[in-house]
Amino acid sequence: MNNYIFKSDRLGFRTWTEKDKSKMGLINSDVKVMEHFPTIPTQEQTDEFVERMIKQFSKNGFCYFAVDKLDNNEFIGFIGIAEQTFESDFTPCVDIGWRLAQAEWGNGFATEGAKKCLEFAFNEIGLKNIKSFCPEINNKSEKVMIKIGMKKTKSFIHPLLSEFKALEKCVLYEIEK
Repeated sequence: MNNYIFKSDRLGFRTWTEKDKSKMGLINSDVKVMEHFPTIPTQEQTDEFVERMIKQFSKNGFCYFAVDKLDNNEFIGFIGIAEQTFESDFTPCVDIGWRLAQAEWGNGFATEGAKKCLEFAFNEIGLKNIKSFCPEINNKSEKVMIKIGMKKTKSFIHPLLSEFKALEKCVLYEIEK
């Protein structure tokens, strides 16, 4: 039995383990999953991401959580909140994000999980404001932002995507407690 920090109706949210690294690597190697990102992460980069999330959880009590389906305890990706510190007029901030295995798309997991993460962020952690952003062309993620009650604040040029013209123009959404 996994030790979940919290659960939604169908999902369990937990800290990361070593065994998640290879599974997240498979998700990150899916071209369709990563179509709105500049590159496909290597396994080493995925491992570094997982280590970063473990450190964020240890420091803050939150991160992009490893997510399992409760009906079979199968790892399906991440949904959660994390610190963002890249250079912009709205950072540092806490953002909400998700990345799920393509096989799990269309089941409402991102929306269900993100709603539960907002509840956790506001009621358990005591955060007052959560942001989310994605490239303008990432309509699926933007739809999730709208479904969880976030409001579009602005469009901006993401400083870390300036070399990737198709991705650099991003939308910023926010929600307050």
